[in-house]
Amino acid sequence: MSIGLAVAPTASADPTGGPAAAQWLAAVDAPPAYPVVAIDWDVPITMSDGTVLKANVYRPADAAGIPVDTKMPSVLNVTPYTKLIGNVVDSVLAVPGLEDTVVDLVNSYNLAGTPFDGITEAAKVLSGGGMRVFGVNRDLVQNGYTQVVVDARGTGFSQGEWQALGPVEQRDSVEVIDWISKQSWSDGRVGMGGVSYSGINSLQAAGHQPPALKAIFPTEPGNDLLRDIVGTGAGLGVGFMPLWLSLVNGLKFVPDVQALAQGRFDQTWLQDRLRDPLTLFPALLEAMTAPTVNDLDPGTLRVAQDGEFYEERKARVDNIEVPTMLYGAWHDIFANSEPRVYNDIPLPPGEKQLIMSDAYHINFGGGFGEPGAPPRLDVLERAWYDKWLKGVDNGIDAYGPVTLYQQGNGWTTTDSFPRAGVDYQRMYLSNAPSGTAGHAAHDGSLVPAQPADFANLTVAPGLRALCSRDGAQGTAGAAVIFGSACTKDSRFNEAEGLTFTSAPVTRPTELSGPVNLHLETVLDATDGFWAVTLNDVAPDGTSTTLTNGALTASMRAVDDAQSTKSPNGDYTEPHHYLTVAARQPLVPGEVTPVDINFVPTDAVLAPGHRLRVDVYASSFPRYLPLGPMLADSQLKQQHVRLSPDRPSFVNLPLVGATAW
Repeated sequence: MSIGLAVAPTASADPTGGPAAAQWLAAVDAPPAYPVVAIDWDVPITMSDGTVLKANVYRPADAAGIPVDTKMPSVLNVTPYTKLIGNVVDSVLAVPGLEDTVVDLVNSYNLAGTPFDGITEAAKVLSGGGMRVFGVNRDLVQNGYTQVVVDARGTGFSQGEWQALGPVEQRDSVEVIDWISKQSWSDGRVGMGGVSYSGINSLQAAGHQPPALKAIFPTEPGNDLLRDIVGTGAGLGVGFMPLWLSLVNGLKFVPDVQALAQGRFDQTWLQDRLRDPLTLFPALLEAMTAPTVNDLDPGTLRVAQDGEFYEERKARVDNIEVPTMLYGAWHDIFANSEPRVYNDIPLPPGEKQLIMSDAYHINFGGGFGEPGAPPRLDVLERAWYDKWLKGVDNGIDAYGPVTLYQQGNGWTTTDSFPRAGVDYQRMYLSNAPSGTAGHAAHDGSLVPAQPADFANLTVAPGLRALCSRDGAQGTAGAAVIFGSACTKDSRFNEAEGLTFTSAPVTRPTELSGPVNLHLETVLDATDGFWAVTLNDVAPDGTSTTLTNGALTASMRAVDDAQSTKSPNGDYTEPHHYLTVAARQPLVPGEVTPVDINFVPTDAVLAPGHRLRVDVYASSFPRYLPLGPMLADSQLKQQHVRLSPDRPSFVNLPLVGATAW
């Protein structure tokens, strides 16, 4: 439902793109310039250290299947999931009429209002153009581009040991870009993109400024991998990390069957795999199961805490000089990073673009191309590369520059994120019942004036978050199949949480930017874990999570040099050290303050809606404390202490006048 908020006029105040987008779509839907795609399979590319990477090269061809001689720009996608998967997706989509049939089928079944409505939400990825961005965008190839899909070092058919986005892999990307630019079919201009890992890889490569790289289109990239998903608030992302590592480590052992059958099997490939068969998996298991910090070996500590491992994997986005269109989502596993990446790129709006949807990681682009929404992702990708690799004056640089799905309202266009006019306001946690959450472990209030009440509120760890938006986000969207009763209504989960709910707003009330929750806490053990959400509560009681955050209590130390504060001195984004050296075990029974940052968000409360803060002692599978912290917590009950002299409050980024 749209409530018709006015937004500041920008280059394109229409999130659909208007007439220009109609032309972008017409270009994609038009008969292709070249009728056939020719594929050069497993082309070897030798790196400076002698390691051979394997690439599939997709080239435009004539009706006889002969690649055209014209030099053209190229698009690179580096993947750890084997280029076979991208090829399979491309092969399926290339079947005449199949894609349209699948899209029509998805759109014809509306399961809204049924227990299966999550299936419809997940399936939207099939109609939003995302699968072409993930695999091979055949439309690009048939309209004058060469697409190169490379198995990352140590994955697919490429030699070497998997680097997991490390410095050597980044150097590989730079060398591959240079290799592409010098091929006979290349005009020297290279674009780069892809989804998730490939999107991160494109940001990293752009930060190294290879001369031939001219534009990137990263979809769902992260850049603070520890805080995004590996160890948010020192809580391990167990809903994602074990399955993801299993996937990559398993796929890297899929052999080149054709080479094997022809007696060309690469022994170096196998030897490289056997040197590190389960990359990062032993460290993950030890981090989950070690009873004390002293039981963590140096290799595990390297990936379980902040430090060199993650610094090496951060893209130098402040070095990016090429036009960048970035797609993210408020409930993506990398939502913590995506708006920050956009803001840190030193390019003028238009040359950099940010799109943030309401999706999860696996249904990227869901709903794109529908009325009121942005164009399909593949349409945007084509328009972006046409502009910056071919020089086509198609107006894509006038789109946005910031296109946001404003939760509670719908698609909007604005000049910046956070939106202009943000002013921070405290809302205090009060013991007084709001009368709206009798289903919760505690029904408290969220009030604008500092309350005078005193209370010691108790919350215990539980497993209800399996049915929650936290659970869906932490599983990269897989748990969305449980349906909107879980993902868009927190009341089931709130039965084991403390809730603090405001009075209803009387006018549309916008929130835009990072949020911080300050809690005064008491633990019965030397450690504990806090998971928090910020919710929009409708008049019918539906409690929809807008954003979330988490913190292991002993990891509460804040690095002020990297934190931000509002004018009143309250944190807006506390940056926790997340290192063993900074760990501060608690004294049982002692009041201890903690500041918990939420993932940045953008939302509006409609008139009659309320704002709610939920506080939990766990949120599995989105987060699980590392083994030593979990052991120290003993899974005991935890307490929020409310008192006039030490208030607990949330610091809210409100656009315009205060709402309460």
